[in-house]
Amino acid sequence: MAYWLMKSEPHELSIDDALAEGAAPWFGVRNYQARNFMRDQMKVGDGVLFYHSSCAVPGIAGIAEITSTPYPDETQFDKNSKYFDPKATRETPRWMLVDVKALRKTRLLSLAELRATESLSDMVVLQKGSRLSINPVTPQQWKIVQKLLEK
Repeated sequence: MAYWLMKSEPHELSIDDALAEGAAPWFGVRNYQARNFMRDQMKVGDGVLFYHSSCAVPGIAGIAEITSTPYPDETQFDKNSKYFDPKATRETPRWMLVDVKALRKTRLLSLAELRATESLSDMVVLQKGSRLSINPVTPQQWKIVQKLLEK
């Protein structure tokens, strides 16, 4: 099993929205490295730290899991979508996604609190210049975050 931190802007898909939806497609990823994580490395059952970004207080807002294998992101084909990609075709899609199911909402573990936790200093999301919407999380980091969420 692998672990991931996946960022979502709450106005697009919040942890509350995800809990209400059940499994939700993680659409709109337009970064090749993040796409490659979904396409090549994510497996059904992988753990997810559901992270609210681009909001007043960014941070981990819940726990989720990967519930599907990768498949083409339909928004790349929709000319009315802000995620439309004119170079993508159904024969050769450029953008993939996975379904993510929110398991539970947690207290908000803020970015400031993550930064203040020395044992998490090597988390990708905390690295200077890191802007990826999907980051791998080590098993040790996963355990530390779980303990912090229990506080």
